[in-house]
Amino acid sequence: MATTTSAFESALGKAGISTAAAAKAATAAKTSTSKTLNEMGPGDFIALLTAQMKNQDPFEPVDNSQMVAQMAQFSSLAGISDMGSTLKSIATKLSASTASEAMSYVGKTVLTEGKTAYPRASGGIAGAVELDAAATNVTVTIMDKNGAPVRSFDMGAKPAGSATFDWDGKLEDGTATEGPYTLSAIARDGATSVTSRTLVWAPVTSATLPNGSEPVLTLPGIGDVKASAIRAVA
Repeated sequence: MATTTSAFESALGKAGISTAAAAKAATAAKTSTSKTLNEMGPGDFIALLTAQMKNQDPFEPVDNSQMVAQMAQFSSLAGISDMGSTLKSIATKLSASTASEAMSYVGKTVLTEGKTAYPRASGGIAGAVELDAAATNVTVTIMDKNGAPVRSFDMGAKPAGSATFDWDGKLEDGTATEGPYTLSAIARDGATSVTSRTLVWAPVTSATLPNGSEPVLTLPGIGDVKASAIRAVA
C-alpha cells in the first residue's frame, strides 16, 4: 500500500500538484454526496486544473501542449458522456414510437402470407399470389372449412411479384358457402414450377412488443406475424 501511495504522490508531484493541494482541490470539487467515488465531473476537473496551475514550479511551468492535451481529453470524455445520455433518450423515444406503431395496427386488416381466409362482411374473399418469377399460368384453388374444393380459377400469365384476385364467395351454381376458406396456388412457366405463396387479408386482433423488438401482430386463422411480414394495410 505504501508503494502505491508513494507512486501516486510522485505522479502528482511531476504534474506540479502537492498532496495537500490535491486533497484541498478534491474536497472543493465534491459538490454532490450522491456522486460515486470513481466519477469526475467538470467541477473536479476545473479544481484540479486550477490547483495544478497554482502549485506548479514557476521555473518549470506545465507545458502548454500538455495542458491543452488534458483539456482536450476531458472534453472528449465529457462529449462521450453527453452522447450516452443523448442515445439513451433517443432509444426511449424510439421504443415509445414502436409501441405506438404496434397499437396502430389493431382493428385494421392486413395482407400477409397465409392459407386461411375469412370471408368479408359482404361475402367472398380477396387475396394475392406472390410469385418468385414470371409464370405462364397461375391457378388458385379455394377449399371450404371441411377441406373440399369449392372453386378453382385460372389467373393466366403473371409477371414476378404479387398478382391479386377477388372471389365473391359464390359457387358455380350461384349459391354461397361458409368460411373460413383454405387457399392453394400452383404457378408454372411452361412445364416448370414457379415458387409461389398465397397472401390473405386478415384482421389484427392484438399486437405485442416482445422485449422491445419489432411488433408482433395476432391474426385469426394465421397466428402471430411480425410487422415486417405485412405486405399491405387496409
